Amino acid sequence: MRRKRLRWRMPERTPGDDLVAGGPHVGLKELPATAICGNDITSSCLYVSALAIVYAGRWAPVALLLVAGVLYLFRSIYAEVIGALPLNGGAYNALLNTTSKFRASLAACLTVLSYMATAVISANEAIRYVHDQFSVMPVTAGTVALLGALAVLTILGISESSRVATGIFLLHIGTMTTLLVAGIVQFADRGTEILRVNLETPTPGGMTKALFFGFSAAMLGISGFESSANFVEEQAEGVFPKTLRNMWVAVTVLNPGMAFLALMIVPIGAVTRHEEALLAHLGSIAGGNWLHLLISADAALVLGGAVLTSFVGVNGLVQRMALDRCLPQFLLHRNRRGTTHRIIFGFFLLTVSILLITRGELRALAGVYTLSFLAVMVFFGLGNILLKIKRARLARPTRASWLGTLVAIAAVMAGIVGNAVMNPPYLRVFLEYLVPTVLVVSIVLWRINLLRAGLFVVRQFSGWIADLTGNLAKTIRDRIERINAQQVVFFTRGDNAANLNNALLYVRRNEHPKRVKIVIAARDPEEIPPRLEKDLKFLDEVYPDVEIEFVVIDGTFGPDLIRRLSKKWDIPTNLMFIGSPGERFPHSLADLGGVRLII
Repeated sequence: MRRKRLRWRMPERTPGDDLVAGGPHVGLKELPATAICGNDITSSCLYVSALAIVYAGRWAPVALLLVAGVLYLFRSIYAEVIGALPLNGGAYNALLNTTSKFRASLAACLTVLSYMATAVISANEAIRYVHDQFSVMPVTAGTVALLGALAVLTILGISESSRVATGIFLLHIGTMTTLLVAGIVQFADRGTEILRVNLETPTPGGMTKALFFGFSAAMLGISGFESSANFVEEQAEGVFPKTLRNMWVAVTVLNPGMAFLALMIVPIGAVTRHEEALLAHLGSIAGGNWLHLLISADAALVLGGAVLTSFVGVNGLVQRMALDRCLPQFLLHRNRRGTTHRIIFGFFLLTVSILLITRGELRALAGVYTLSFLAVMVFFGLGNILLKIKRARLARPTRASWLGTLVAIAAVMAGIVGNAVMNPPYLRVFLEYLVPTVLVVSIVLWRINLLRAGLFVVRQFSGWIADLTGNLAKTIRDRIERINAQQVVFFTRGDNAANLNNALLYVRRNEHPKRVKIVIAARDPEEIPPRLEKDLKFLDEVYPDVEIEFVVIDGTFGPDLIRRLSKKWDIPTNLMFIGSPGERFPHSLADLGGVRLII
């Protein structure tokens, strides 16, 4: 066995060490960023207003306003987490920097399931709108074609995707505004009789039951709010909180507004008959056939925009998971346009397979769609709580109140319970999709243990089938050595022994490599705490399975130093760790290129 030793390296400045080139980050501006995630959440008015009326009757606008209130609380939660950790990944990123990889991966699995269900259902519904008007092609074939077209658009790049999304978003907002204005004019002409009758119609079970189940059904109307957090690195500085505000305003105006408009001009009994295309029916009443056709065309386009949101969101999330070695590394290969086409193509194949397996009968996916994205919202709220507790010193521009965070989490959990009670089969189908997804990620996370188990089995039988298993055993050993050969870096400021111990404990529990570079950047050797070498020698004896290398770098800690060392040592920045910086830390985490917080 190789003898492990602590190595001390003196300050180094190798000639020719060039910094990795990095220009200023130019990302999506407010409108295109809002459009990409906004198409998903604003398309909800096409179905959620009818759902709310079916379950809540005359109380539907109130139920939808309650949902808007919950979304207002989540604005602060998302702004705080992403302000402190401005990296792609959403709930996964929040939990990765506050708890274990496995818990973060569970949130990521739920997010991927949500995107999968959103893409398949939205694409199918978009083609159904077109088919009902023109019958140009079979629904299933049209759905596959739409998914393929949007996959290609995503592969072309975020700029091209944002232009298409912006056009769809502006058309949708304009169409919904036209419907509201035309509906109000129609209401003024017809009088208040329909509204009066609807408001006097009692709801079965009373107001409390109607509001609870109406609220639970209306929670579908916030699907897509989490998407902006999954491509925050592609947004310009300061844009992310504006996307949250814009989505909240749109949901607060459109969803309750459409429900109230329906109560103004359509009897409640007729809502059930036109539940699948209520807004198109409102257009027929308010403006005639032209408005009906406009709303149908808008529905097809904005539902297509929701599919585009899914492709963009899942691409950012899976990239982050692959960088953190929760998914295979081959997914990170980039084409000439700089996009990770393997992720996009893989997601396209997944959505098409689900469509073919269900034969276009997608009601079962509604359970996956509903429960997965609501669970993601809960995980994000829990990530915010852990951020407050474990990363209290981390600078952030916004802080959500404890009361608001707890109320928001409780409200979403109530929505999960309500949907499970209304549709018990949804929970079974949800678990049928979740368990295999979690299993795949678990295999990647625990591949070292699985490989070691395989190696043990091979050794047991090697006496009988040595010729067959010899090469296999060598391959497995080499694979383990390659994984363990990867180094990780912990940047210290001269931390005390307790902090250094916590860093090594985190590496032992969460990372496969057991070779740790403890790095301190100093301009003057006098800045190096004299106790540091003694502490590291002590920890080297405490953890015989960890190879510790202490390196002193002549320089100042910052993004330039991180990029230079990452290139020189061939260590990804997401395998470089730091402790939580204080309020006076001059750089944002986004500038550090994905460096992770572990203490």
